[in-house]
Amino acid sequence: MTPEGAGIPEGLPEERTPDAFWARQRPRLEAFEAALSDYLPPEAPEALREAMAYSLLGGGKRLRPALVFATLESLGTPHQKGFPLAAAIEMVHTYSLIHDDLPAMDDDDLRRGRPTNHRVFGEAMAILAGDGLQALAFGTLVRLAADGVPPGVVVRLVAELAEAAGPVGMVGGQALDLAYTGGGRRVDLAALEAMHRMKTGALIRFSVVGAAILAGAGDKTLAALSAYGRAIGLAFQVQDDILDVTGDAAALGKTPHRDEALGKATYPALVGLEESRRLRDRLIGEAAEALRTAGLERSELRALAEFIAARDR
Repeated sequence: MTPEGAGIPEGLPEERTPDAFWARQRPRLEAFEAALSDYLPPEAPEALREAMAYSLLGGGKRLRPALVFATLESLGTPHQKGFPLAAAIEMVHTYSLIHDDLPAMDDDDLRRGRPTNHRVFGEAMAILAGDGLQALAFGTLVRLAADGVPPGVVVRLVAELAEAAGPVGMVGGQALDLAYTGGGRRVDLAALEAMHRMKTGALIRFSVVGAAILAGAGDKTLAALSAYGRAIGLAFQVQDDILDVTGDAAALGKTPHRDEALGKATYPALVGLEESRRLRDRLIGEAAEALRTAGLERSELRALAEFIAARDR
């Protein structure tokens, strides 16, 4: 379930390496994984519930839940308090993957090492599974109120998630991705960055910011963590673009070289692999500086940023 073999960045203390981070996070993520199925409503039609469960419980890096838990613990809040938040984020992320893989979008056959949802359940049920997960995400998030989280905080989290997932966030980024695919529109570096900050970065940033809001972080800390989330969100996508060129299906769990085949706008296509790697590393440096501003440079979030740069899947 958790990523292995992410490598040891040169000069980083052993306890802050990506592998050490994931070893510490494994018990938290395993407990979260065990609880995740409980958020699926048993009264839903069996075929729909099965399709939702297939993708939601199908593994993956669980990067976003790890960000939630690491942020909470860095701010002195037990990670278990973030289970509903992490589940809601993972539902939105999973629904986006189901829909992205559809023939009308990326037309992909492989996701997380398995056939994509529509290949197993058909296109219509895959669409409904994604719709169901999106709606369920917001219902799951409001469960925080039953855990004693003030209503105002819950409302803020709902609004922030809606923005991160909606037309000025993830969905808007996907719309731009479709517009740029196949060379239909000229793409420069600024346009590519804006697209990726929306499509991928917005939900990653919310994983950090949402947890900070839940932990009651002050304005200065919240601003610094927002900057951290923005930096690692874009770094994650840059590395994703790199891996699409350099990776293989066994490691990635999805079809490599799809971006090139579809004519997608990517960093390697625009600036080349070496410049893409330099950009990724600069973004990780920005993330580290944001953590220093927040006084969290020795927190688990630092090792997580290093994982994003070193990951091979």
